[in-house]
Amino acid sequence: MLWFRCRIPTSLSGMSPRGRLVLVSSISGLPAFGAYFATALVMVGVFGAFYALVTQHREYRLLREGCAAAVPAFLGALVGYAIPLSAAMRWSVSLGDFVVWAMIAAAVQVLAYGATRLLVPDISKRITANDISAGALLGGIALVFGLINAASMTP
Repeated sequence: MLWFRCRIPTSLSGMSPRGRLVLVSSISGLPAFGAYFATALVMVGVFGAFYALVTQHREYRLLREGCAAAVPAFLGALVGYAIPLSAAMRWSVSLGDFVVWAMIAAAVQVLAYGATRLLVPDISKRITANDISAGALLGGIALVFGLINAASMTP
């Protein structure tokens, strides 16, 4: 096993000028990090609540009741939303721009649900009946839409 020793300065006065510059420039991004991270968490929460209202099946009720089919369906939608959300965060020029692209990503996930309902009209009934394959299908399609959505968000 390798053991590494590193000296952690107890004050900035013991650091070299270059070290202080690196530390200050790193910390200077902390407010932006906090703003984007907090906004993203709020957007995921809002999306989850909105998505649960849009679908014909009631995700939160099904999850509380232990319906296993609801898990891949809902998590697929959340991850399928978070993937383009991270791309929007990376490429946005401002927090407002990020929020606009986050809303577009949410709309794409709702379209993914609609497209799945066109292919499998009884998808929500099957998820409510705890059909795991239906939940996996809906979650998988949500992930596919999310990946394509994220890749489409280029500068």
